[in-house]
Amino acid sequence: MSLAEILTRAPVIPVLVIDEVAHAIPLGRALVAGGLSVLEVTFRTPVAAACIEAMIAEVEGAVVGAGTVINGAMRQRAADLGCAFTVSPGLIAGERADGPVPLLPGIATPTELIAGLAAGFEVFKLFPANIVGGVGALKAFHSPFPQARFCPTGGVSAANAADYLALPNVVCVGGSWVAPAEAVRAGDWDRITRLAREAAALAQRPASPVEG
Repeated sequence: MSLAEILTRAPVIPVLVIDEVAHAIPLGRALVAGGLSVLEVTFRTPVAAACIEAMIAEVEGAVVGAGTVINGAMRQRAADLGCAFTVSPGLIAGERADGPVPLLPGIATPTELIAGLAAGFEVFKLFPANIVGGVGALKAFHSPFPQARFCPTGGVSAANAADYLALPNVVCVGGSWVAPAEAVRAGDWDRITRLAREAAALAQRPASPVEG
């Protein structure tokens, strides 16, 4: 499955920081039940790899990737775990689009975007989206970089996700609001499914006009 195919499966990619392996499978099932099948498990906890393996093995319908990938070794580790994709907060020196597993690289500036395009990437993570200009930055990128598509992440929430998704150069957004830490700790999987269902429905809302 190509990165473009993965990113267009749902309007929102949950960005997951999982502290306990026991949470991985019920969390993944709750999100998939709500209509969010593409799951980014960040390499931010000691159990991340085990959580990824558990989700791949046990969560039917899930497309599992690894986030917070910051070097080539981590990209290869994700490939070895069986990840369908990887996500980085920035451009990784020496990494190109044609690697062991699809990579969604992060960019924050036009200079980084030019470097990413030169490395063969076509889809980028705008990060941290709310800090580097958000919707306005993406509107500004559209004319000089019509070939680039984005998954803005960082400060994206239920309140502003639709504004991002209305842009022609946005394929999806990434966010953690669909899996609140307190709900995960409490095992409130029904709440997470409800939040996922609301997020999945964002794709059905009419796009607002894009200015600029």
